[in-house]
Amino acid sequence: MPYKTILVHVDGSSHLDARVNIAASLAIAEDAHLVGAAVTGVSKIAYESMAFGQVDPHLDKYLKIAQDRANHALDRFDALATAAGVASRERRLVDDELLGGISVQGRYSDLAVIGQIDPDEPSPMLYGNFPEYVAMNCGCPVLMIPYATELKQTGDNVLIAWNASAESTRAVHSAIPLLRRAKIVHVAVFNPGEWPEAHGEQPGADIGLFLARHDIKVEVTQQKTDIEVGDALLSLAADLGSDMLVMGCYGHSRFREVLLGGVTRTMLQSMTIPVFMSH
Repeated sequence: MPYKTILVHVDGSSHLDARVNIAASLAIAEDAHLVGAAVTGVSKIAYESMAFGQVDPHLDKYLKIAQDRANHALDRFDALATAAGVASRERRLVDDELLGGISVQGRYSDLAVIGQIDPDEPSPMLYGNFPEYVAMNCGCPVLMIPYATELKQTGDNVLIAWNASAESTRAVHSAIPLLRRAKIVHVAVFNPGEWPEAHGEQPGADIGLFLARHDIKVEVTQQKTDIEVGDALLSLAADLGSDMLVMGCYGHSRFREVLLGGVTRTMLQSMTIPVFMSH
C-alpha cells in the first residue's frame, strides 16, 4: 500500500530541520500529504476543566506559552516544506500531552517520522521513552531519525534485519513502498542456526524471493556473531554503507512504561542511520 499520509513530529529542537527534510523527501517521492504535528504538551483533562470554567490563571498563561512555542515550530515546518517543494501539506497544532498526542495522530497516517532522543538536548516536553512509546502505540510504521544525521533523504541502500518473526514481517510489508525505490536492499539473517524452524533449509531465501517478486533489488546474507545482535547490525550497516535499517519493534507497553527487547533498545540508543520500525 502506498503512503498517502506522512506524519512528522514538529518541535523546537535543533534536529527539526533534518527530520522535516527527510519527511518532505518521502512525501514528494510518494506523492503523499505531509502533516506536521506540534503538541502543546498539556493534557486534554486540563482543556476540559477550562471548558467548564475551572480556569487556573497560571495554567492559562502556560497554555498560551505552549501554543506559541508549538506555532513557532510549525512556522519552521512550513518554511522547510515549502523550500523542499512539498505540494500537499498541513500544519497541525495538537492540544494534548506528547506521548498520546503524537500516537493518536499516527493512527490516521501511513508513516510517522520522529526523532531519536538527544541526551545533550534535554527538553521538559520530550519524555525519555517518547520514540519507543510512539512506535509501540501509534499503529503505523515509524521512521526514527538519529539526532546525529546529516542526511536529507534516505532509502537508497537499505538493510533489513530479518529473523522471520511476526514483527519483522510487519516491518518488511510496511516498508515495501520504500524498498521498491531503493537501489539495493540487503537482508541480513543473524545466527540462523539458532532458529532453524523459523528460517527453513535456506535462511533468507523465502524473504528474498518475496521481495524480488515486488521488483525489489535484493541480496541476502547470513551472518554469525557472538556479540549482541544490535551492535552487529550497526557494524554491518556501516560496512554496507546503508542509509536505512528496517526491523521489527519488539516489546510491550504499559501506562507510561515501555519494556523493549535488547535489539530494539540498542537501536533506539545507538542508531547511526534512520531506523524504520513496525510493531
